[in-house]
Amino acid sequence: MAGITQDWEPVVIRKKAPTAAARKDEKAVNAARRVGAEIETVKKSNAGTNKAASSSTSLNTRKLDEDTENLAHEKVPTELKKAIMQARMDKKLTQAQLAQIINEKPQVIQEYESGKAIPNQQIISKLERALGVKLRGKK
Repeated sequence: MAGITQDWEPVVIRKKAPTAAARKDEKAVNAARRVGAEIETVKKSNAGTNKAASSSTSLNTRKLDEDTENLAHEKVPTELKKAIMQARMDKKLTQAQLAQIINEKPQVIQEYESGKAIPNQQIISKLERALGVKLRGKK
């Protein structure tokens, strides 16, 4: 067994390259300074702040703020709800009976008489036919 020689090459084990966050770490920067490596520093204008999103109002935001348009639904006028109620009473009908005649839910009649409904010309014309009264003005 004479003449046995080791013929191995040395194995070098290295750490992983530092991540971007680790490279910016104060310890890493100081270590690089000691070694004499080149260090680059860049100041970002809005780094770490949320100024772009909050400080300047966008054009759309300003338009919405300046908008004074009233965005409410049209409601049943007082004259119409009183006319429906009066015509129904004259015919001696309940809200449920009237609703059944015009093939609508009783809630619809209730909303019209309370003034909460959004006027629908088809329902108003059904009410006119069922009650035999003209409810709409000159439209």
